[in-house]
Order: sequence, then structure tokens, then C-alpha cells
Amino acid sequence: MRFLLMSARRLGLPRRAVSQILLTQLAIAGAVVTLATGLFLAPLSAQLDDQAMRRALAIAQSAAADPSLAADLLDSRASADSPVQSSAERIRRATGAEYVVVIDLNGIRRSHPSPGRIGLPVSTDPSDALAGREVMEIDEGTLGRSARGKVPLLAADGEIVGAVSVGIAYDSVRDRLLGAIPGLLAYAGGALAAGALAAYLLSRRIHRQTRDLAFSDIAGLLAEREAMLHSIREGVIALDREGRVRLVNDEAHRLLGLTPDSGSLAGRPLDDVLGAGRTADVLSGRVTGRDLVTVQGPRVLVANRMPTEDGGAVATLRDRTELEHLGRELDSTRGLIDALRAQDHEHANRLHTLLGLLELGLHEEAVEFVTEVVGVHRTTAEQVTEKVHDPLLAALLVGKATVAAERGVPLRLASATLLPDRVVDPGGLVTILGNLVDNALDAAAGSAAPLVEVELRAEGRTAVLLVRDSGPGVPAARREEIFTEGWSTKQPKAHRERGLGLALVRRLAERQGGSARAGETADGGAEFSVVLPEALR
Repeated sequence: MRFLLMSARRLGLPRRAVSQILLTQLAIAGAVVTLATGLFLAPLSAQLDDQAMRRALAIAQSAAADPSLAADLLDSRASADSPVQSSAERIRRATGAEYVVVIDLNGIRRSHPSPGRIGLPVSTDPSDALAGREVMEIDEGTLGRSARGKVPLLAADGEIVGAVSVGIAYDSVRDRLLGAIPGLLAYAGGALAAGALAAYLLSRRIHRQTRDLAFSDIAGLLAEREAMLHSIREGVIALDREGRVRLVNDEAHRLLGLTPDSGSLAGRPLDDVLGAGRTADVLSGRVTGRDLVTVQGPRVLVANRMPTEDGGAVATLRDRTELEHLGRELDSTRGLIDALRAQDHEHANRLHTLLGLLELGLHEEAVEFVTEVVGVHRTTAEQVTEKVHDPLLAALLVGKATVAAERGVPLRLASATLLPDRVVDPGGLVTILGNLVDNALDAAAGSAAPLVEVELRAEGRTAVLLVRDSGPGVPAARREEIFTEGWSTKQPKAHRERGLGLALVRRLAERQGGSARAGETADGGAEFSVVLPEALR
């Protein structure tokens, strides 16, 4: 096939893929029909020769089986009016043979279609037949080329007294062969026409599928596609109409945490590759929309899905992990800025109060006022650092306490809190605790007696985090749903999506072999518990 296409290009034939395929298929069909016709004619000629020789032999056997022919041969002499000549000519006319020649033991003709040849020796060697053997052959004689059959002629006592030679004109064999050729060519022409029609229909289909591109264009597109898929910084997954994986590029392997061997993924259902979850639902189309956010392992991804004409789909993935972290840091920074702004306002009020006390000469009252203000902030920091020895977690709680005070929500540590400075992954623990405290502050801010309580404790090498709030709580039927990506009761912010905090909390916990669950406090508020085995050294 490739050789034929290269030959077509060298001969200047059309470059369109459909034209090349049509010409190639027609050439193949013509070659096959020609070869099949030739292979059929060769054995047909041999078969017709064999049939003619067997027919001649059968006539000779029938003539030799007549006992009167052997008796006439012994009792008469060679002449045109002998009984042997009469019997032979009768047999020849009855069977349609070219000749029936009776030979005596000396090889002399005793009968012949041409009476002038009676009494003359035969032109071919009769020794095999006179020796008692039957002979079939195609040979050249006085009457031309013929299919011959020779048998010995036996007397009544079984003794060989001569031979009978019968010939079938070879022209009749050739005529039969030539007569069979038109019918054979008709069948071959019909087969070629059917092949040409099938080639045309197939070419039309290929024309639609290849959009009339040349093979060089198709090869170029494939090369460009491979280069593009492996160079772009977006993950690409192609699926067929049954939801099976067709293609996964390098970036998609990285973002989804898959093995680099894409060949093992081709043909597998998407749910088997990724497992059940929101990511598989988004990529398979069970969840619809644009710029859908999902969490896969430690990564926050944005997915879009585009159906293809054949019923499949192509999904793209973008990494928003760093952007999400920046967004959360921006939220924290904004909260701290708001808290600092409020503290600045409060600090100005305190300075004005202090200045008034000094101007009024109330020095002792001024000292007591300053001591009280400083003591409150120092007490909060000391309480945190006494129970939480990890500096990152302690700093987070001190900052969150300041923000909580500004929002009018007390943030306190439970009496059982005690976490040593042996945390294996402080960054992960800060993310978990920060998300839980932020959600708790939002929930408790509107309650009658707002309160957020944090408990951190160590049980051997296991870290246990509990965050309680005085908010409305989480209904029991939705305590698993709230950990799903995209689920939120709050309006999304301009710079990022909502509904990722709790999903990240659970993913981070499960990545460390732990768990994250939602429960209820004694007062009806929400209690979130995170258990992290092997989180402490």
C-alpha cells in the first residue's frame, strides 16, 4: 500500500487522500481480478485437455470391446472396402471423433478417414498399445494436432492382434477454452465493477472523515498535535463516546497524579483511572458548566469540557493551586489589614484617653489604664504560646484572635489544648486550622452569643484538631456534602471560587492518612474534627 502511494506521487497523480486511495484500490482490484482470471484459465486449459484425452480413450475402449472388429482384422486384408474400415468409419461418425484407426501387429493402418492412407504405416509409435498398455496423449499426426487415446485390440482368446487409435481434433478443445473466456471475463468484469463501486463508496467516506486532506497534511497535523499536546502547560484528556480514555498528555498526568505510562490508560473507563469523585464527574460530563473547580489530591484544578462530533469529548485542566493559595493569603491579609485598621482607630482612642488623664493630673489612673491595655494583648499571646508550642500555629491563632476580636467573636483555646513543637508538616496544619477557623468565625458572627473554640492536642504521634462555633450548625444529612468541592452557602468572591476550603481540609487530612468530619456541639453549633496520624515526630 505504501509502495503504491509513493509510486502515485512519483507519477504525478493527485495528492488528495481520497483520490490516491481510490486509484490505489482500483489498481489492487484490477490486479486481483487479472491474477484470479489467469489462475483460473491455466487449470481450465489443462482440464479441457484431460477431458478430450479421456473421451478419445473411452471411444477407443468401446471400439476394441467389439469382438467382431478383431475377427474382421484377422480375416480380411487392408483395403478401403474391408469390414474393418466400415466398422471404424461407423464408430467415427457416431462419436464425432476426428479419426478411428485400427492397426495390425505390424503398425499398418487397416482403417483411416482418408482411404488412401490404408495399408501405410502409422505416423506415431504404436508399440505401447501393441504391448498391451493404454495410452492418452496430445500429439501431432497426419491429421494435425489431436487428443489421442490408444488401446490394444484383443482376439477372442485374449491375444493381442492389433490396436485401436482414436483422435479428437485439438481445435475443438481450443474452441471450448475460447468459448469459456467470454463468460469468465463477464464474471471478472462484474467483480471488478463491484470492487470499483466499493472503492468509490469507501473513498467517499474517507473523504468526509479526512476533510479532503492530503496524506502529507494528515501526517503534518499529527506531528503538530503531538508537539502541541506535550508542550502546552494545560492538561488535556480525550474521551470516546463510552467514556473511555483515548489520550492523556504529560501535563494531565502531572496534574491528576497519574503514572507516566499513557499506553496503560488508553481504553480504560475514566472512573477506573481517577476513581469516584467530583473530578471524574466533571471530566465525564455528569457535572456541567464552565470553569468548574475540582480538587485532585493536593491540587486545585479548573476544568472545561468540549464534546466532539463522534460523541466523545476533550477536557482541559488548569492548575489553580497557587492562585487559590494566593487568594486565601489575600483574604487573610485583608482580614489582618482590617484588624490593624480597627486597632489603629482603637489605639488613637486610647491615646486620646491617656492624654486626657494626664492633662487632668490623674497620673495613677493613667498608669492603670496603660497596664490594663498592654496586659490584655500580652495575655492573649502568652495563653496561645503556653499551649501551642509550634511557632507557625501559635502565630496563626494570635492573628485569628485579633481578627475575631474585631468581628466581635471571642476566640478561645479549650482547656485540653496542648500541642508540642514536634509537628511534621506545620504548613499543612496551618492550612487546615486556618480554613476551619475562618469558617467558624463566619458561622458564629451572626449568632446571639458568638464564640469560637479551638482545641489542639497530641495523642502519641497523632494530632487532633477540634474547632467549635456557636453558629446554626450543620444538618446531619449534609455533613458529608459540605466536604464536596464547590459546595458553599456564601456568595463567591471576585478573585476566586467558594466551596474549596473544607474540600482541601479533607484532602490534606486524607493525604496524611487521617480524616475530617463534621459534628454538633452541645449548644447546637458545628464541631469540626480532624485526626492526623503520624503528624508528630
